[in-house]
Amino acid sequence: MDNDGCVTKGARSNAWLLAGNYFLLCVGSLSSSLLSRFYFVHGGGSRWVSTLVQSAGFPLLLVPVYFCSSPVSGNRPFCSFGSRLLCLALGLGLLLGLNNLLFSCAVSYLSVSTSSLLLASQLAFTLLLSVVLVRHPVTFFNLNSVVLLTVSSVLLALNSSHDCPPGVDRRHFFLGLAAAIGAAALFAVYLPVMQLVYRGLSGGYRAVVEVQVVMEAAATALAVAGMAADGGGADGGKWWWPSEERWDLGAAAYWAVVATTVLAWQMCFMGTAGMVFLTSSVNGGICMTALLAVNVVGGVAAFGDEFSGGKAVAMALCLWGFGSYLYGEWKMKAGAEAEAPPAVVEEKLKPMQTAETSGDGDSNDGNV
Repeated sequence: MDNDGCVTKGARSNAWLLAGNYFLLCVGSLSSSLLSRFYFVHGGGSRWVSTLVQSAGFPLLLVPVYFCSSPVSGNRPFCSFGSRLLCLALGLGLLLGLNNLLFSCAVSYLSVSTSSLLLASQLAFTLLLSVVLVRHPVTFFNLNSVVLLTVSSVLLALNSSHDCPPGVDRRHFFLGLAAAIGAAALFAVYLPVMQLVYRGLSGGYRAVVEVQVVMEAAATALAVAGMAADGGGADGGKWWWPSEERWDLGAAAYWAVVATTVLAWQMCFMGTAGMVFLTSSVNGGICMTALLAVNVVGGVAAFGDEFSGGKAVAMALCLWGFGSYLYGEWKMKAGAEAEAPPAVVEEKLKPMQTAETSGDGDSNDGNV
């Protein structure tokens, strides 16, 4: 009875943690995309500033890290970091910083709806890399998803040349297309590699946050270095303030946009990291793809993005691919659970209790 109670309690705790991370991902994904585009629409001209705000909020993550630590047990923050994990986190942070830069280029040259549809191709990249790195099984349904998402991206690229935002020429428009596809590919590398890193962590969910802190610190350092090399500003402005001729809102609005964008990106990244840790890199990619479709609607509603016939077909193919993948995963999981004996099903629940087990261990060590 005690073991059954522990399993039930762990599953319930994990469900709440998963729901919380999905909430962070939902709110963060939509708001960060819209706020990043808002910055450029109203005169923000520095892509390095847009890159910086995506990771500069990492000190906020130190609050849960130190709040969940237990001096009694000796399990202090970052105590599990060896040289190998530190090097992996720093390397992934530089990869994340490059991905942030590509995203900034994409959102500065493309409408939110176009960039979101192109970024949805990351599910295809994520699936292919997950097959190679974490041995994710290949089925007809997820292969069909890859094909549909690829066709969607190609169709969008071929039929969106008339969708240039005001002030963007064709050369920069196609540069934005390339940057969006590059960002999708890099983020697809990031997800399965992070799944491999999380498999080796012993500190539960808090260890995930610690790894995220180190990665975002490295990404922030890359953005600061790029900003310094670029002269600290753009179009005559400083790094903390765009040129007065470009920014059409006041100082209060500028800092409000910067602050809320920093917070939105932290919600997005931590939601993604939590989804990968609690489920898998492919499930994280699925959630991102679903939310990018919502971003398309958000771009049309917030900025009046044109929703042409080609874009509608691309979105339909994207949703079709997303649905195909979901159905395939559900069918495969249902078949596996039907064939697995009860002992195997219970064993599969144990990794999902890592977060609570770590937290209980911290709080009870002093009573042993």
